[in-house]
Amino acid sequence: MLRRILRFPKTCFTCSIASNVHTQHYDVIVVGGGHAGTEAVAAASRVGAKTLLITQKMQTIGVLSCNPSVGGVGKGHLVKEIDALDGVMGRAGDWAGIHFSILNRSKGPAVWGPRAQLDRQRYKDFIQSELLSTPRVTILEGSVQDLLLTVAGPEKPERHKVYGIRLAHGGEIHSHSVVLTTGTFLSGALFMGQNMSPGGRMGDPPSCAGLSNSLKEVLGLKIGRLRTGTPPRIIKNTIDFSLTVIRLPDSSPTPFSFINTNTHCKSEEQLPCYLTFTTPGVEKVVKDSSHLNSHIQQDTKGPRYCPSIESKVLRFPGRQHQVWLEPEGLTSDLMYPQGLSMTMSPEKQLCLIREIPGLQRAKIHTPGYGVQYDFVCPTQLFPWLEVKSTQGLFLAGQINGTTGYEEAAAQGLWAGVNAGRTSLSMPPLSLSRTESYIGVLIDDLVGRGVTEPYRMFTSRAEFRTSLRPDNADLRLTLRGFEEIGCVSEQRYNEALRVQAGLNEALSTLQSISLSAARWRDRLGVVSISETKSSILNGVEVLQYKDVSFQMLAYAFPELFGLYLEFSERLKVEALYRPHCDKQRREMKRMQAEESLSLPQDIDYLTLPVSLSQEVREILDAMRPSTLGAATRLPGITPAAIVHLFNYVHRNKHRAHGKTV
Repeated sequence: MLRRILRFPKTCFTCSIASNVHTQHYDVIVVGGGHAGTEAVAAASRVGAKTLLITQKMQTIGVLSCNPSVGGVGKGHLVKEIDALDGVMGRAGDWAGIHFSILNRSKGPAVWGPRAQLDRQRYKDFIQSELLSTPRVTILEGSVQDLLLTVAGPEKPERHKVYGIRLAHGGEIHSHSVVLTTGTFLSGALFMGQNMSPGGRMGDPPSCAGLSNSLKEVLGLKIGRLRTGTPPRIIKNTIDFSLTVIRLPDSSPTPFSFINTNTHCKSEEQLPCYLTFTTPGVEKVVKDSSHLNSHIQQDTKGPRYCPSIESKVLRFPGRQHQVWLEPEGLTSDLMYPQGLSMTMSPEKQLCLIREIPGLQRAKIHTPGYGVQYDFVCPTQLFPWLEVKSTQGLFLAGQINGTTGYEEAAAQGLWAGVNAGRTSLSMPPLSLSRTESYIGVLIDDLVGRGVTEPYRMFTSRAEFRTSLRPDNADLRLTLRGFEEIGCVSEQRYNEALRVQAGLNEALSTLQSISLSAARWRDRLGVVSISETKSSILNGVEVLQYKDVSFQMLAYAFPELFGLYLEFSERLKVEALYRPHCDKQRREMKRMQAEESLSLPQDIDYLTLPVSLSQEVREILDAMRPSTLGAATRLPGITPAAIVHLFNYVHRNKHRAHGKTV
């Protein structure tokens, strides 16, 4: 059994860069040290690639730019899957968490949302120390001016190949693959009131203009523009918490990581959050100052599910909106007002917050602001996050049109895995939407594109009862070691142990069958109907709401006593077993469709099959990589899918006939 003890890496943050870094050749170069970049670096290293991380500032690696939290409904699933693939975010969350809670508990476990409020400094320290103790990783402080590109080959003159980067001061560094994780820094601009300044985050400049030019002009990629924002930070001792509603954390913190049995923060050390609400006075400030707010007057798309307070007030006048006051750290004197992202002038921001109960005398430490930035339309990527037109160039994070730390980290991990694999002459891999939320995320991006910042929700997944937070290790860790190569042997052995224990326990449950009356006698007061006369096995009994595995172990200690450590997981497995059994046929159908590749050079406009002109234009514009991806495109009819299926099958048979 793997002993799961939470430990912080002991490496101090003193990065020593070799003097000949510019003459070295790396397998992978990652540009950007945010959530996507740090996961990409770690993942590329885990598959065996010699990796270089280039960041503008060493001290901002792993920084929480906006809200000090990770997880939530849908997002928590991503954190669990990142951890199952040996990523960093889950373990960092366990170390830095100061308020742990499971959201959505009133619903089934499949849609529960593990979430943690974080200590900003602890989280950043953990990420930095983790990277500096990771083999094959070098970190360089600097700015990337341009990509080094060449033609991929004479047979494909329209396709480029990346072979490194050029730094702002003129040096070149060569590599097999490059991963861009520029976040909000690609042509980034900051907005506050009527003032605009270049930048990707307050105090940090945007990416070099040459990088944007390479993507737009040289590679000809379709570029869009998105916006986001952040709220002001409020000085804690100026808040009257007696006028707010206190929200306590869970009494027993639930770790994100499958290899942690506890969190660094003890139960009694956790901090509460506080709830308050907007008032009509808030709406008045927004409306009176809207003509002085250039950010909200523009038509650049912002996040639908995390809008600014200005957007909420103007879109839904007369409504009361929640404001969560969240601590920024165990010893921090700042509070983060979740729900008050704003871009008005600092003076108006102070007027606005003082219209909120508990904040009438509050003081602002740092004002909120808006950010606008370029993103690359993600339909131009393969499912392994490589740019279709440029061999070796991978994109991850907000550059692909997403919002949120978790979405960025998930993409970074997968881009890092595939950048590392291809640099070592291994084939790239895809994750199916039938096996993970990461697969759902990437399939949505590359298959449908985005018109606004993309955020993960459980409703985006077709197979929610199978893709649960509790079983991410069984879904991904084994494949992560056996096929992908990004999971340590230690974690793999632990997943095998858990899988064997769960299977043995479920088999034992299945093997014991009693009448309803005998079950009631053995278990005591349970909700099994007295009129029920059928025979029930242990799995079926465990599906009853008021029956726990601990009750079964107490009644049959010789059978179930060995499996008490899996009590919660066995309850969930039993609960969803009928649903998962029903879903398997549909999952197999989708997997068959996804396994049928569509040639990338296919000419949909002249394809000799019965397709409408509208369908041809959609297929030509989106260029889905598989039949499964084509089925999910808006405007694609079932008849069109049948014709595509038949065409690809006919041509496959012809190709096989020619080679025989």
